[in-house]
Amino acid sequence: MSRLTAITVFALIGIMAKAQQLPLKLWYDKPADFFEESLPIGNGKMGALIYGGVESNTIYLNDITMWTGQPVDRNEDAGASRWIPEIRKALFNEDYALADSLQLHVQGHNSRFYQPLLTMHIEDLNGRENKTVPTTEATSYYRELDIDQAICRERYTREGVTIEREYFASHPDRVIAIRMKSSVTGMLNCRVSLTGQVPHRAKASANQLTVTGHATGDEMHSIHFCSILKVSSDKGRVLAADSTITIQGATTATLYFVNATSFNGSDKHPVTEGADYLALAADQAWHLVNFSYEQLRDRHIADYIDLFGRFKLRLGNPVFDNKRTTAQQLLDYTDNHGGNTYLETLYTQYGRYLLISCSRTPGVPANLQGLWTPHLYSPWRGNYTVNINLEENYWPAEVANLSEMTMPLNGFIKALSENGRHTARNYYGITQGWCSSHNSDIWAMTNPVGEKNEKPEWANWNMGGAWLVNALWDHYQFTQDIEHLRSVAYPLMRGAAEFCMAWLTENPKKPGELITAPSTSPENEYKTTEGYHGMTCYGGTADLAIMRELFKNTIEAATVLGCDKNLRQQLEATTAKLHPYTIGKRGNLQEWYYDWDDWDWQHRHQSHLIGLYPGTHITSSQPDLMKACQKSLEIKGDNTTGWSTGWRINLWARLGNAKQAYHIFNKLLTYVSPDAYDGPDRRRSGGTYPNLFDAHPPFQIDGNFGGTAGVCEMLVQSDGISVTLLPALPAEWSEGNVSGICARGGHEISMTWSRGEVTNLTIKSRNDGKVTVRVNGKDITVKTKAGTTTSVL
Repeated sequence: MSRLTAITVFALIGIMAKAQQLPLKLWYDKPADFFEESLPIGNGKMGALIYGGVESNTIYLNDITMWTGQPVDRNEDAGASRWIPEIRKALFNEDYALADSLQLHVQGHNSRFYQPLLTMHIEDLNGRENKTVPTTEATSYYRELDIDQAICRERYTREGVTIEREYFASHPDRVIAIRMKSSVTGMLNCRVSLTGQVPHRAKASANQLTVTGHATGDEMHSIHFCSILKVSSDKGRVLAADSTITIQGATTATLYFVNATSFNGSDKHPVTEGADYLALAADQAWHLVNFSYEQLRDRHIADYIDLFGRFKLRLGNPVFDNKRTTAQQLLDYTDNHGGNTYLETLYTQYGRYLLISCSRTPGVPANLQGLWTPHLYSPWRGNYTVNINLEENYWPAEVANLSEMTMPLNGFIKALSENGRHTARNYYGITQGWCSSHNSDIWAMTNPVGEKNEKPEWANWNMGGAWLVNALWDHYQFTQDIEHLRSVAYPLMRGAAEFCMAWLTENPKKPGELITAPSTSPENEYKTTEGYHGMTCYGGTADLAIMRELFKNTIEAATVLGCDKNLRQQLEATTAKLHPYTIGKRGNLQEWYYDWDDWDWQHRHQSHLIGLYPGTHITSSQPDLMKACQKSLEIKGDNTTGWSTGWRINLWARLGNAKQAYHIFNKLLTYVSPDAYDGPDRRRSGGTYPNLFDAHPPFQIDGNFGGTAGVCEMLVQSDGISVTLLPALPAEWSEGNVSGICARGGHEISMTWSRGEVTNLTIKSRNDGKVTVRVNGKDITVKTKAGTTTSVL
């Protein structure tokens, strides 16, 4: 008997309801007019954006493998490495303008585009006989996203008939299901159609629409797809024609949507080596005949709760508000500067809901959109931006007890390493290890981007792989999965470290010291003492911070595995030669080799602080560096983009500054109007949209994940040896509890606190051993036994 059928769904729901105490729901009293008001559902591969509506309900459909393009040319720009010595010569002659211009020669193609799949429209035909509009307006409209069960619902009443719709995206059964009901027998009348922005064609058959198509571009070199929409009803008639299905005289009807694409791996041509998407879609559709709607729903809930239910949270004394919509609560929270711990709890858990919903496809991690987009061409191509954003997507995964959600990222990093060996050779003349750059896509491209005409500050950065692999070490630290460390993580970490050692060059200003050249600090710009406004430099702090973290983690991983003694010694020796951190004239941690001014002191990126967070090598044992990091954040101020705000919560939490961490969390929950809204009360800034999506603006999902990670960082911090509880707890959360939050060393923490002090504490550990727990101002040594929960307080 399978796990899904063995576990009773009702027992799971009952357990969760008792532990959670409050319903976790986003709710609204009107349909969405804009993307940033729609409600997202997803099964980790497919997703839907549900606008809801009475006359017409729009649902954008997505598949995370729907991208333009084909596998990369691994010989692209072979020989471009010849420009590296010329760039270094210009830099060491302090000719930064020449270095900036020469960097254009070391740029390759830009990433491909993530694209939407199809658009579903549901039109309510009740009351439309011989009329263009009904005679009465709908009343009692209600729309919600229940993240306790990952189900979206809506209802409304018109002319005495109440229509209810329920939506979910099932991972175990690979389907998006929609159940529609009428309160009056035979009064469910609607028209369902499928359209799309990508090239497609539709075919109707009995109770079914089949749509095939491909991503934009050459049909012979594009990802293809097959979508099937099946309809069943309890009575009445179902008529299919062209791209439309009409339901007449029913009381209940169900829509089942499945999709498959020809994507078959980043190294496989989507046509000549593509997956058999037609057969896959047909198999998925036939699979559904084995289950009723209720069974599919129960299987979906059981699968979802198994993940979501591991982590429970109460911040302060939250109260579910059934009077004010979620959008109104967010607006009031902004104007009142907080004061809603329910919204804070909901937002934190919403990040976990989103990660479960968009990160369950092998080798295809969550992109800038998660997986949700209504746009044919999403902002920033909807790609993987690897100079912070992809990393930030996965910050909450381990600590918030969703370790499995990192598997798509792990597979993606492996694909990057395979292409990255060629990028290292072609662009940098390095034959050891691998590297990755600023952007990537489903084809695991690793080349520096820019197409030889864009700014080096972002296009030429090559530290993506070196930063990403630290997530693999984190996976080991949290899970203690030594086999994964041995077979997956360590080889990738070692390859990234080998590239970095080969990329370092001796500093001609200080013989024996190692620096990177050329170097950039992601997307930031400097002003030299002579007034030059530049981008390319040498010895940038961010590069060296990433290397310090990578070398430290690789040494520790090799030590755990008992291997590569010579490499460990090389890494230790190399680390000792790195240009040190320096503190600038303003007391800040310098971002540049020289004490130059930032062109924009409030710039959204704070890449030179990577060693503080998400890195772990700047700690309280280095008070001067901690103080300099704090000064850098003070100079940057409080106002920035959504994702950057999420990062700063974590940085302030690492500094132990509860008041400021909470203040920045408040800033993240700043109400932002939908992008296309142009009313006089429009609000535009970094923050949060009405549907709780992160606002850069525009939408980027990384801020949601950074916010969730930030709350966890305020509650628990760990280094594999010790665990600190409530290290940055604000006064507003003086009461609360959390269960299932994870710590490095393989520990799962459950605790209750009151008046800012822990009153109840248990630890469940994966290994036998001991851990130092810092709680209520004291250090307690706790002996642990594998798989056993230990009561501490």
